[in-house]
Formats: sequence, C-alpha cells, structure tokens
Amino acid sequence: MPGPGPHMMYALGTGQALMSISNGRFSPHHCIIYALNAFFGPDIGSFAEWLTSTVGLGHVFGSSVETFVHDPLFYVLILGLPLSLLYARVSRFFVNKGYLDSITGVGLTVKQCFLLISAGSLSHFFLDHLFEENGHSTMYTWILSTGWWEGRAPVNPDAVVVIGFLCTCLIIGFIHINRVKPEKSIRRQSINSAKLLIAIASTYSLWCVSQIYLVNPRRPAVGEEADLGVIVFLAVYFFLPHSLCITSMNPVERLPL
Repeated sequence: MPGPGPHMMYALGTGQALMSISNGRFSPHHCIIYALNAFFGPDIGSFAEWLTSTVGLGHVFGSSVETFVHDPLFYVLILGLPLSLLYARVSRFFVNKGYLDSITGVGLTVKQCFLLISAGSLSHFFLDHLFEENGHSTMYTWILSTGWWEGRAPVNPDAVVVIGFLCTCLIIGFIHINRVKPEKSIRRQSINSAKLLIAIASTYSLWCVSQIYLVNPRRPAVGEEADLGVIVFLAVYFFLPHSLCITSMNPVERLPL
C-alpha cells in the first residue's frame, strides 16, 4: 500500500490548491490537520502494532488497535472527537504563538477539525483502496465486478437511450443553471449545479444497479464499463472528502476586511 510520502503529498497538494483559491478561508491550519489525518491517521494502528512489538509487548494490543482504527468510518467514530479537541487546542496555541499563519487571527473550531479528520480519513483510503494488496483489495475488486468481462459486451439499445438521455440532461441542465442572467448568485449556481450532478449520478447508479443486480440474467449496464463502482468510489473517497474540506473553511465574516 502507499507509504507516508504519497499520502502526505496528495493531501498537502490538494490542501494547497484549496488554500490558493479560497483567499485564506482554507488556511495552513486546515491544510496541516487534513494532511496529518490523511497521512498518519488511520495508520496509527500500524504504528501502535510496531511500537508494542518493538518494546516487547507483543502484537496483541497493536493488532487489536489496527483492526478497529484502520477503517474510514471507525477511525472517525473512535478517534474523531478526542482528536478534534486536541487539534482545536493546538491550533489556538499555534495562532497565539505565531507559529502558523492564519489571516483570521483565531484557531480552528472543534467542528472544523472534525470535518478535516473525516476528510483526511477518506482521502487516506482513496489511495489505499487503489494501490494495496497487489491490486486485489476488496474495494477495487468490487469496482471491477460492476463491469462486464464475459467476452465482448453487447450493445443494448435501452442502455444507449438511458445513458444518452441522462448525459444530455446533465449538459443541458448545467448550461441552463449557469446561463447569462442580469442578476445571478455564483453560490446559488454552484449549489444548483451540485444538486443536478447528484441527481443525475444517483439515477445513473440506479440504472446500473438494476442491470447488474436485479435483472436475471445479468446484463451489461454500460457496455463493459464498471461505471457503478467508479461513481460510488469517486463519490465516497474523492468528492466527499473535498466537500468536507470546503465545508470546514472559515466563513467569510471571519476574514479581516
């Protein structure tokens, strides 16, 4: 699986991108907490296992920690709140001592830290699911299982109609939402565009589910493509963590004039 370098570089890279476009709302404090939890967070069990075996306590304690903590959900449920309290306190300390820049002049709240911990955990497994177990991880195997690998996939006319209709609705709907208007709200357009994307992605996924799991015998949902697995994976491990990072940003009213 990926080591510390890729996890840290991926998180710091995406965090730096958010810093550069948010005009300070996503601060270095956000970036560090997000990166720490994407890099070291869920692997704290592996570190505990190594530490206990090194000091002669055996693998039992470390293995038990690893079992529960190395999970995108359990990591947040078990350690999310205590780590949020710790990070919020450290963030305030760093601001007061001038160790880390923050244009708001205040540290992060517990809620902001919890969102960043959750985002970091999901981003950690974004890399783990793709690049561990020699390409045979449970998640990656499931993604591929939603495709069609039994010879050449037949082209079903109803699939062409459904997928073509949904993609057309997505393009036309996006153009309609973002058309030129005398008075417009960028925020409202972004929210409506996100709602449209979620609606189309959900309908697209339901179509794939119906063809893969409900129809007997199974039919290729979109040719040989594993669209259902790809959509679910990207939604959970790519778009959701970055949405949590955006939600954790400092509100506009907290920025200095």
